[in-house]
Amino acid sequence: MVTVGGEEKEGKILPYHFIKMKKQGKRIVMVTAYDYFQARIADEVGVDGILVGDSLGMVVMGYKSTLSVTIDEIAHHTKAVLNANPRALVVADMPFMSYEISKEEALRNAGKLIKLGAGAVKLEGGVEIADTVKALVNAGIPVMGHIGLNPQRHLVLGGYKLRGKCAEDAVKILDDAKALEEAGAFAVIIEFTAAEVAAEITKRLRIPTICIGSGPYCDGQILVFHDIVGLNPEPPPFVKKYAQAYELLMDALSAFKVEVENGVFPDEGRFYRMKEGELEKFRELIKHKEAKDY
Repeated sequence: MVTVGGEEKEGKILPYHFIKMKKQGKRIVMVTAYDYFQARIADEVGVDGILVGDSLGMVVMGYKSTLSVTIDEIAHHTKAVLNANPRALVVADMPFMSYEISKEEALRNAGKLIKLGAGAVKLEGGVEIADTVKALVNAGIPVMGHIGLNPQRHLVLGGYKLRGKCAEDAVKILDDAKALEEAGAFAVIIEFTAAEVAAEITKRLRIPTICIGSGPYCDGQILVFHDIVGLNPEPPPFVKKYAQAYELLMDALSAFKVEVENGVFPDEGRFYRMKEGELEKFRELIKHKEAKDY
């Protein structure tokens, strides 16, 4: 059973549950994850949604930005997350140039992710992609929007800068949010935007807002798995690390290295031996074989 807003539901969390959570005042918890074990941990904790983000480009692949991520890479990691069979809603990111060329191209790529088993897709942008969002929704594909800082547009924006610092920019972000809601999006992520702006948008939308680096006034929060557990040694400034996984893994691998170098690992009980008497037979067989070969 899945508990949504105090009510038990059969099966997986669906997009409409997010809207219901907002109406009931239940905070939405999401995590960006990229593989089987991350998804398994997140789902066992009980998060509401798992985003397979194009941030995998930097977090997993080591790219300089998200711009190099392909739809096939998103599909690959979406399959890994889905293999954990999470009850959380799995949202697959639409990478750069997978939806901008045409509505037909957007439908084709989004449909590929939905056919894999994703429960929704996410698109960056606002007013300029509203028609594409509407086309996806009309085709039966749930869409999560992404406004504020759009990493896929960082070249145009002049970098990864805080959005909504001035009133004019704040109005633009609000217009983006309204356009996505009118187009049929079931939720919007607000990234790295002034908290007051995120608060005003949250009050004015019927659909939930989910913040990343945009303050406490949204309907939910999302962070990257690696940032939460401290696996990223240089996380964004708005991240709170709840563990020190990088240091922990360094310590573990260092200990492994030392034990191997000193012949300590593997110790007794961590390997297997032949059945009694088989070693002698083995050596005899080798002896006969070597004698025959020479």
